[in-house]
Amino acid sequence: MFASVLSTMGSVLVALYQASPLSPGGHSALHPSAPQAAHIEWLYWVIFWICFSAFVLTFAVFTRGSARTYISQPEPLPPIKEHPNDSKAVWYVGGAIAVTVLSLFAVLFMSVITGKQVEGATAEKNVLTIQITGHQWWWEIQYPNSQAYQTITTANEIHVPAGRRVIILTKSADVIHSFWAPSITGKRDVIPGPSSAFSFEVDKPGIYHGQCAEFCGLQHAHMGFSVIAEPEDQFEAWEKEQIAPARDPTTPDQLRGRQVFLTHACVMCHTIRGTDAGSRVGPDLTHIASRKMIAAETLPNTRGDLAGWISDPQVIKPGTLMVPNPMQPDDLQALITYLGSLQ
Repeated sequence: MFASVLSTMGSVLVALYQASPLSPGGHSALHPSAPQAAHIEWLYWVIFWICFSAFVLTFAVFTRGSARTYISQPEPLPPIKEHPNDSKAVWYVGGAIAVTVLSLFAVLFMSVITGKQVEGATAEKNVLTIQITGHQWWWEIQYPNSQAYQTITTANEIHVPAGRRVIILTKSADVIHSFWAPSITGKRDVIPGPSSAFSFEVDKPGIYHGQCAEFCGLQHAHMGFSVIAEPEDQFEAWEKEQIAPARDPTTPDQLRGRQVFLTHACVMCHTIRGTDAGSRVGPDLTHIASRKMIAAETLPNTRGDLAGWISDPQVIKPGTLMVPNPMQPDDLQALITYLGSLQ
């Protein structure tokens, strides 16, 4: 008995230790960076301490009862007869039931209030609207604009200005996904067909990791994203860079790499604005070199990892829709050079 109690207490201490501050890009709901996540963290700790108190009280009562009734005898004791007028036991049991019911109703009430607070307002002025579409297994990020040429489309990295309200519109292109950035807001189901909306506001600049939280197929665990909160001026500079079409090649290797891209299977699935590549099957690659990660946070965006991903993505992410792209080594290196120039 005592071993199980010590194990439980150890688990509690480990949970509290793991709640220590994480580095930027961490995946924790216990150190929020947005008002919505702060409300969720508050509710978490309220429920945690209610459950912890119930555990301690139950253990204390059980231990006291065990100590009072323990008798060391070689022969078994006779059965204990119930007393019909044992009012003390009735009060104990009734009181415990009443406290349990009241606690559950309190948690229900606080959960509803927290849900309303997390919803946030979506009709405020000076908000940024972002359309997020879940795919198996990556996230398409679009910043709508009434002027089509100023619409920004990227993948798996959500840039937002710190301190400004952001409205997220969600939809799915295939199956049910779930958008979850625990340091910022709660889980949001992304369902095929209907679109949903919610909002959040990141308090401070930083990189916050997110993840699909609804099992959506073989590579569900490799469907991550990042929310990159920046000061307003840095966000505006990023917007200007993303609106611009792809840079023209300036070296022979880059020219050859663009030709490889336009004459191989790449052009059948991807867009590079400013070229003849305009397919929407896979992520927009117009500014792929500006992204820190590729393949939905599966690989760092380096020459070696990008080359491996292009050559045989099925080895890295089995089941992905991207097919292997066998090509000559010189062609592959030229293609990597060209993609590396797309800042």
